[in-house]
Amino acid sequence: MTATTTAPLTAASAPATRKPPSDRMRAWATRAPLLPALIFMVVVTQLPFVATLVISFFDWNALYPDARRFTGFGNYTDVLSDADLRHSVWTTILLTVTVVLVSLVLGLVLALLLDRKFRGRGLVRTLLIAPFLVVPVAAALLWKHVLYNPEYGLLNGLLHYVGGPEPDWISNTPLLAVEASLVWQWTPFMMLILLAGLQSRDHQQIEAAKVDGANGWQVFRYLTLPHLRRYLELGALLGSIYIVQNFDAVFTITSGGLGTANLPYTVYQSFYQAHENGLASAAGVLVVIGSIIIATFALRVVSSLFREEGSR
Repeated sequence: MTATTTAPLTAASAPATRKPPSDRMRAWATRAPLLPALIFMVVVTQLPFVATLVISFFDWNALYPDARRFTGFGNYTDVLSDADLRHSVWTTILLTVTVVLVSLVLGLVLALLLDRKFRGRGLVRTLLIAPFLVVPVAAALLWKHVLYNPEYGLLNGLLHYVGGPEPDWISNTPLLAVEASLVWQWTPFMMLILLAGLQSRDHQQIEAAKVDGANGWQVFRYLTLPHLRRYLELGALLGSIYIVQNFDAVFTITSGGLGTANLPYTVYQSFYQAHENGLASAAGVLVVIGSIIIATFALRVVSSLFREEGSR
């Protein structure tokens, strides 16, 4: 009797797990408007990357198209063994780490200040966000000519007014000149992320800590800073993704000279100046791989933030 009663139940319950045709059609109808965007994204982003990946396995100089030949991983070996390319990799790492860390510290300070209530806070927020909204090339030109120029730049104008030295900022400190312009542009981005983290704190917990006698530094160290850890990681990872690929500031301020050529600028030199399509493609693939690795960690941090917010 047991076997005869369970079999019909199993047979009856099996069709219930399948979606009826109407539900499947409705699901496809909701996804159909997204297909053109998906196809466009694949054509614009993925197909060029596949072409770049294929070209990276060839010794291909644009000036001698008939002499191209398959070299396998030879271009990647040249990229990793060439002294200039290794130096550009080191410059990229140094530039990225410096800009991200300084921008995070300044962004944290500004976020803590803007988290307080004061008259004109909305106007101050708008003014502080403005550098991030400036076009990167325009921002680099602004720093190069308005601030750094040794003849009519604002920095030397202030030093001349107080009787100080008037150095050539780009020639004397080229990498620092590029880093300063990028810090100015990316600090508002870090400030926005950290300000969002500050406004998501549990204020009842902070008030309870103050009632128990905790001072401002103790509240920041034991409550605010641990809460901001995920937001600091997110800002560092997102900033690293963009700054690793930065080309505008290096090209505009120093033209890659004086030891400031990073990996994207080296790719530009190899492709547009030396016409080495294969070598430039290999270097570009390495940049993409590094960006994907950083982006993977960034997505994990974002997903963990969403889980934490959803669990509250």
